[in-house]
Amino acid sequence: MTKAHTGWHFVNEARTLRDGQKVRAGRVYRLPKGTTPVICRVGYHACKEPLDALRYASGPIVCRVELRGTVVEDTDKWVASERKVLWVRDATRVLHEAAIHFATNALRAEQKAGREPDQRSWEVLRVKRRWLEGKATDSEWAAASAAASAAGDAAWDARAARAAAWAAAWDAAWDAAWDAARAAGDAAWDAAWDAARDRQNRYLTRRLLALEP
Repeated sequence: MTKAHTGWHFVNEARTLRDGQKVRAGRVYRLPKGTTPVICRVGYHACKEPLDALRYASGPIVCRVELRGTVVEDTDKWVASERKVLWVRDATRVLHEAAIHFATNALRAEQKAGREPDQRSWEVLRVKRRWLEGKATDSEWAAASAAASAAGDAAWDARAARAAAWAAAWDAAWDAAWDAARAAGDAAWDAAWDAARDRQNRYLTRRLLALEP
């Protein structure tokens, strides 16, 4: 037995696991007796940080979970013989807003470095905010996204804005986080990446915890 680990896990909108089991708050999922958990192969997974969990997300439904029993640790996640679901919430809007937040910071970093982003990069974020409020149509958002993509063929800042416009909000959050770090410049890549991820994990953790019932 090891100590329990509290982490993050994202599932699809149907709220089902890969084996078809329904995800419900308060439920404990267990491997068959005698089965040893193996990273990425067998067992119930979770990540300490939400951005790491988004890398493996099958959808925007966030679960706050506790891993128990036999727990094996990897670089960015754990796998366990038991996983208790503490609570479940739809994080779609939070993830869209996080993607906008991350991409906006990336564009501001470009401005601070003396590189003014293409106006289409700002426009896609403006349209996406309006789309979230029900004030822009799907077609308007798609058009703005396409324009930002055209502007961003050779620009990191536009890629960050484009990431914020993708329909897959969990992918957008992850890719915008990556681009926000890269926008700080290759010379300080490692430090910029770590600092950006720390800030974004703190932001996203705060927003997701606010969903707790």
